[in-house]
Amino acid sequence: MKRLLGPMAALMLGLAGCAPAAGPTATATPTPAPPVRVKLMLDWVPNTNHTGFFVAQDKGYFTDAGLEVEIIQPGEVYAEQAVASGAADFGVSFQEQVTLARADGVPLVSVAALIQHNTSGFAARAGLGATSPAGWEGLRYGSFGSPFEAPTLRALMTCAGGDFEKLQIVETGFADPLALLDEGQIDLAWIFFGWQGVQARQQGIALDVVRLDEWFDCIPDYYTPVLIASEATVAGRPEVARAFVGAVARGYAFAVQNPDEAAALLLRAAPELDEALVRESQAWLSPRYQADAPRWGEQQLSIWQGYADWMLASGVLSAPIDAQAAFTNQFLP
Repeated sequence: MKRLLGPMAALMLGLAGCAPAAGPTATATPTPAPPVRVKLMLDWVPNTNHTGFFVAQDKGYFTDAGLEVEIIQPGEVYAEQAVASGAADFGVSFQEQVTLARADGVPLVSVAALIQHNTSGFAARAGLGATSPAGWEGLRYGSFGSPFEAPTLRALMTCAGGDFEKLQIVETGFADPLALLDEGQIDLAWIFFGWQGVQARQQGIALDVVRLDEWFDCIPDYYTPVLIASEATVAGRPEVARAFVGAVARGYAFAVQNPDEAAALLLRAAPELDEALVRESQAWLSPRYQADAPRWGEQQLSIWQGYADWMLASGVLSAPIDAQAAFTNQFLP
């Protein structure tokens, strides 16, 4: 701490030969450094995949880390584009999107797995006999337009003994899949079970759901969603990445231990959400954030390599990627 001379002591030292006694010194209070401003872009509207961010915001974990965090939703630009261009510092993405981006030379890096295992699944309207992928023959699948949907459906149907060529794919964009299923416009949709699966049950929409975690012998596990940064941030601003990821980790650790209060904090941040849905979804998802991992956010090379190899074998990728460079655990506390 810098020590400053009091005004009387300065005067006395300027008078050579005068009394040697110096007046008391004063200690200046250092001015705290201003918080570092950080932008986080979500992948969609706030939901329980994101609870840890809002807990960190409400509990002051970002402030403790010296950060001022703005949480924004995607608009015309998605999180991957925003992070790659520097318009956002961090974003919520998915392992499959990061893999595709890196194959195209976009330098994105996953810095944490928000959920340890894949919790997505394919939901069909009940009564269609679609209790396994073999039962999807003759159905209409509502596609949101990603290049890995058809290979995933093909792999699952082939693995179960079904014929993928008998599945009709209908482009629906990002329309609400539950509404499309309920109205009979489609028969099959890809959902996050912890959100839309719970929502369907609460709304009385009967579904048969094939969850991917029941078919890892056919489709390898992968992290979805993940927290991403750019290589520029990882290499050039490691102190910011460490502070941010550490605060986020505290938020998710709190949500693991306190699902009821975590749900309340998410609702405080996004009061437009349905309370019953948030609370039931949070109770289902909280134990799955970390699951069997030694710490929240941990990622394994075998998961990144296994899914990248599957994407390559399935024709989604035209060339392999360096899976080791696609993620890092270095900022996890």
